[in-house]
Amino acid sequence: MSDNTAVTETSRRAGRGLPENLKWRIISGTVLAAIAFALAYAGPMAFAALILLVALLITWEWGRMVRGTATDLAFVIHAVAVVAAIILAAAGYADLGVAALVTGAIILVPLVFGRGARLSALGVFYVGLPAVSLLWLRLDEPYGLAAVLLVFAIVWTSDIAAYAAGRLIGGPRLWPRISPNKTWAGLIGAVTASAIVAALLAPLLADASPLRLAITGFCLSLIAQMGDLGESALKRLFGIKDASHLIPGHGGFMDRMDSIVAVAVAAALSALAVGPHAPAHALLFGV
Repeated sequence: MSDNTAVTETSRRAGRGLPENLKWRIISGTVLAAIAFALAYAGPMAFAALILLVALLITWEWGRMVRGTATDLAFVIHAVAVVAAIILAAAGYADLGVAALVTGAIILVPLVFGRGARLSALGVFYVGLPAVSLLWLRLDEPYGLAAVLLVFAIVWTSDIAAYAAGRLIGGPRLWPRISPNKTWAGLIGAVTASAIVAALLAPLLADASPLRLAITGFCLSLIAQMGDLGESALKRLFGIKDASHLIPGHGGFMDRMDSIVAVAVAAALSALAVGPHAPAHALLFGV
């Protein structure tokens, strides 16, 4: 997600209503959230189609950022590896999907020179691993939908609460050199709100522990903020503000999905450690 944008002097002088950029953030964010929820609810294949589209758009943004060109041979290899991984994961072969990503990354290294080679290979995992992770969770019935919605709820709550607490409370900056608008108050607000929201989901799941879900929400929200900072650091490395301008008010899909990228992988790794044969159940209920 993009860094929180301060209200401009023009907006202050206007005196009424929300800043124009914030209006677009709310509108586009609401639309994207509704689409994600609807397709996740519609079933694994509909959800896989959404993930495939978003993954290809982020692949395009990644090449545009790290190599300065969006449609070169490296983009084709990156895209093929990601598409293969998503198809395999959607078919129930998440392990083979990860193998496809490893193969694509290895092929990319000798094709790109300098720093772009390492980052191009990294991009295959940046796009592919969260895609495989989300599909792996979603395919675990009967709790796949609940697990994916938990991930979404934590990320969305973390983002909104960080923005609100940062604006209302302010205070010391979290990491001003990387993201000058993020505050410690925003971080504390994000993890607290995410823990509460996750715990409130417990009554919807038979035998779920509110305390366990609260701890999960707290930890994954912290990872969401780290993912946001990581993408901010990468953009600063290349001297850009947004990965693209595909989403009004948010920049690009990388800017919108940075927290989900980190949280999806972390959730999948947690489930892998606890219960690899039932990842959604493991994420929601533990052993």
